[in-house]
Amino acid sequence: MKEITGINHIGIRVKNLESARAFYEQLGFVFIVGPIGPEPVAIMEHPSGVNINFILNADTKTDENILMDISDKYPGYTHIALDVNNIKSAQDVIEKLDIRITEGPITLPDGGIMFFIRDQDNNVIEFHQNA
Repeated sequence: MKEITGINHIGIRVKNLESARAFYEQLGFVFIVGPIGPEPVAIMEHPSGVNINFILNADTKTDENILMDISDKYPGYTHIALDVNNIKSAQDVIEKLDIRITEGPITLPDGGIMFFIRDQDNNVIEFHQNA
């Protein structure tokens, strides 16, 4: 479909706005508004233009990420991938923030490099530097 020009936002279901906001502020996201709407939703945006909508209705009875942490593989979005211009610098920042790198860094055959972390609700975030 040629009319698509980009991604408007990423929706992430979270348990608690305050803890989600605190985590993503460490990554440079800025709180915009919320909670608003019937779900409800809160919005944060990074200076790079990446926009996240937090859907504030996650089940608080489990810490598992049903798409990533159980043996049954359900359909759904498994992670977001954020482009970075310096993977080593991004890794240094993540380590200084005492956020655990859950996988990587991994070098791809084309020379791209990526690593993964989890947010406060075990949602997966990939940091990716193109070759």
